Amino acid sequence: MARKPRIDLFSTPDTFKDIDVLGKSRTPFLFVISYDQNKIFAQPLSDLDNDIFYKLEDWRNYPVKKREKSFTFSKNPVDFSIYKKAMEQILEEIRSGNTYLLNLTFRTPVESNFMLKEIFTYSRAKFKLYFKDEFICFSPERFVEITDDTIATYPMKGTIDANLPNAKETILADKKEMAEHVMIVDLMRNDLGIIGSEVKVEKFRYVEKIRAGSKELLQVSSKITAKLSSGWKDNIGTLLKQILPAGSISGTPKKSTVNIINRIEDYDRGFYTGVFGVFDGETLRSGVMIRFIEKENGKLFYKSGGGITIDSDAKSEYEELIDKIYLPF
Repeated sequence: MARKPRIDLFSTPDTFKDIDVLGKSRTPFLFVISYDQNKIFAQPLSDLDNDIFYKLEDWRNYPVKKREKSFTFSKNPVDFSIYKKAMEQILEEIRSGNTYLLNLTFRTPVESNFMLKEIFTYSRAKFKLYFKDEFICFSPERFVEITDDTIATYPMKGTIDANLPNAKETILADKKEMAEHVMIVDLMRNDLGIIGSEVKVEKFRYVEKIRAGSKELLQVSSKITAKLSSGWKDNIGTLLKQILPAGSISGTPKKSTVNIINRIEDYDRGFYTGVFGVFDGETLRSGVMIRFIEKENGKLFYKSGGGITIDSDAKSEYEELIDKIYLPF
C-alpha cells in the first residue's frame, strides 16, 4: 500500500504545494498555518498525532466532557500608555495613507489552575484547536468553507457587550464599526476574486451572540461567496496561499498593513491569527485562530487585539482588547 502524504512543520517555499499533494490524493487531513505562513503543519486524519485535537462546528476528534471543577483565571494586560503609544503610531500611518484599517494585537500574561488541554476540552466555541500542549484557540470566526465548488468566507468585525441597552441597534449604527466592517468586506471580496468568480456578498452585517467568560458579546459578521473551478481539490494549498493572511486580522491594504504590523507589534504572532482547518476529502472547513493561548517556558500568554481606524478611540480599543481575554466556559 502506498504511503499517505504527510507534512510536518515547514518553512520552505514549496510548503503550500505539499498541501496540494494531500488534496490531489483526496486524503482527509488537518492543516495549521501560522500568521506569516512560515510554519505549516498538515497530517492525514487517519494518521493524526495523538496530541492534536480539533473542532470545526460538528467535526471533532475528541469526546465531549462536562467541567467538574471550578477554575481560576487572571490576566495582566499591557499598560494603557504602551497601548496608546502603539495606536498613535498606527493613526499616523493612516493619516499618511499607508493603511486604512489595521488589526493591532498584544500578548498578555495569564494564569489559571487549568492546563491547556483542560481549557480546550471545556471551552465552548465553534472552532477549537489543541496543538501538542503548545497552544490552543477557541475561535468564533470561520475563515473559509468550501462545499461543492463554492467558497464562502465570514469576516467578523464589530463587538459590543450584549447586555448594554439596545446593544444590537447601537453596534449596527456605529459609524466607526460600519466603516471598519465595510473595508474588511471589500478586502475579502477582492481576495475571493483572486481565486474565484461570481463574487457575492450574500449576508451583510448580521449579528451573532457569543459567550466571553462572564460576559455575552454581540459580534457582527458578513458572508461572502465565490465560485471555484471544479479542480479546486487539486490546489488547496495554492488557493490558501493566495488569500492569506486573513483580512480580518491584518487589515487593508493588506501588504502595506502587514509591514506596519511587523514593525509596531513588539512580539511574534506565531500561529496566533493564522488559520487551521480540515479537508474531509470532499469539503473544507477552516477557522481563524483568535481567542488564543500559548505556553512558553511553562507560562501562559493570551494574544488578543482589534481593528484600528482613523475614528478609533484608544480607551475603547484598549478595553476591547482586555474584554477578549477570557475563558469561554
